[in-house]
Amino acid sequence: MRAQLLAFTFLAASIAPNAFAQTAETPSLKTFASTSEIADLVAKAKADRKEGQPMVAEPILRLAPYRAQIEYRPGVSPAAVHETEAELMYVLEGSGTIVTGGKLTNEKRTNAANLSGNSIEGGTSQALTKGDFTIVPQNTPHQISPSASGPIILITLHVPRTTP
Repeated sequence: MRAQLLAFTFLAASIAPNAFAQTAETPSLKTFASTSEIADLVAKAKADRKEGQPMVAEPILRLAPYRAQIEYRPGVSPAAVHETEAELMYVLEGSGTIVTGGKLTNEKRTNAANLSGNSIEGGTSQALTKGDFTIVPQNTPHQISPSASGPIILITLHVPRTTP
């Protein structure tokens, strides 16, 4: 697991080489998390979950404008589109399915840069299992469903993108 986290960190650093040029003035600065901290965050997400809540997110690292988080997903969350960010996902535990592409159903704006919907029409399904790694480009509808055997736990990294 340590090697996988190091690989994830290396990838994130290579995608955003200028991110580490931030100053200590950044209020949300956190640039390292140990394996035990990750395990504690997973336990916290499980404990913080309220009945019927499809997902609980816990922040891991923050270096504005980048953020990595644990996503504990025991249920099907609404579909989403991040209009200004790509999202890298690493499956830490469990398994499930990600649907990408297509069109959001019952689309609504959740904030200035994100849309959500009940589901996706016409997307492509991909099985996810422990150790898998995927990226969802900006402006791409996506939705994750855990398998029937239990929750899926992801490490996600949101990477701001600009239109060329």
